[in-house]
Amino acid sequence: MYEEALSAPAVVARQLAADHTAYAALGESLRQQPPSSLLTVARGSSDHAAHYLAYLVMARLGRLVTSLPMSLVTLYQSRLVCDGLVSLAFSQSGQSPDLVAPTRFLRDGGARTVAFVNAEGSPLAEAAQHVFPLHAGAERSVAATKSYIAQLVAGARVVAAWQGDDDLLAALQQLPQVLEQAAALRWDVAVDVLREADRLFVIGRGTGLPIAMEAALKFKETCGIQAEAFSGAEVKHGPMALVEEGYPMLVFAPRGPAQAGLLALADEMRGRGARVLLAAPAGTPGAELPLVCSGSEDLDPIAVVQSFYPMVEALSRARGNNPDQPRHLAKVTKTH
Repeated sequence: MYEEALSAPAVVARQLAADHTAYAALGESLRQQPPSSLLTVARGSSDHAAHYLAYLVMARLGRLVTSLPMSLVTLYQSRLVCDGLVSLAFSQSGQSPDLVAPTRFLRDGGARTVAFVNAEGSPLAEAAQHVFPLHAGAERSVAATKSYIAQLVAGARVVAAWQGDDDLLAALQQLPQVLEQAAALRWDVAVDVLREADRLFVIGRGTGLPIAMEAALKFKETCGIQAEAFSGAEVKHGPMALVEEGYPMLVFAPRGPAQAGLLALADEMRGRGARVLLAAPAGTPGAELPLVCSGSEDLDPIAVVQSFYPMVEALSRARGNNPDQPRHLAKVTKTH
């Protein structure tokens, strides 16, 4: 897991050097024939990457994006209307039947279907109309790292191509160097604080919420910590009742419109006795976990997760676990 997490900058560089024509063609198609609706199709870490793309599309392009409950197709046989629909499937293996079946159904119904997948010859790749390889190479660790980061980058590339945004495209080209810097940051204090933790809130908002969701999953699968991800707004409702003296809370506060509210939340939670670990750009008051800034605020969350992965891998080992082989889990999960 550690080696694969550190290889992500090279993976991103490899991906950014490939498939320019395919991304440009999809962007042109989306401009010439704007979708009436968009769906994401994914599970696990891939679903978190899909949420990131969805947020970028909604924030930048004003198009609503829905996460498809795959059982609508695989179990309930719902006859979804596909006119004008674009579906975006995310997967590492491309083998799970509940991603493949909806993609085939939607394509047969006339939707434009897109797949971001690490296994180019997989059933999902065969089912989709537009296929974008992640170029992450074989991933041996059960806990996905480099493939997740590659999915985030692929999603941002689609948005940049759709918008024709030269600034975002330029910022994407700078990402490998930014991720190298992010991977080198030391978050040792988080290992010390969370070594004995059995529960944890992970907080983000906006484009950072999908990173919080991914972090919470990694805490569960590699460290055995009951971690829950919440929006910085949502946590102030029912979940607030759980916060007591010493309650651990990891707050991701990269640059952007959500940052001020997240910093205020961190202060408020400290006042309630929580043990807040604040991840924010260097120099931010109260930030114990430094963040690297990219060439675009919208890409900063990718650097956040790059810094997070080495820390959670070290935390897993500090707790006596093997992060490369989490119990009860396999690399490929096939659900229906």
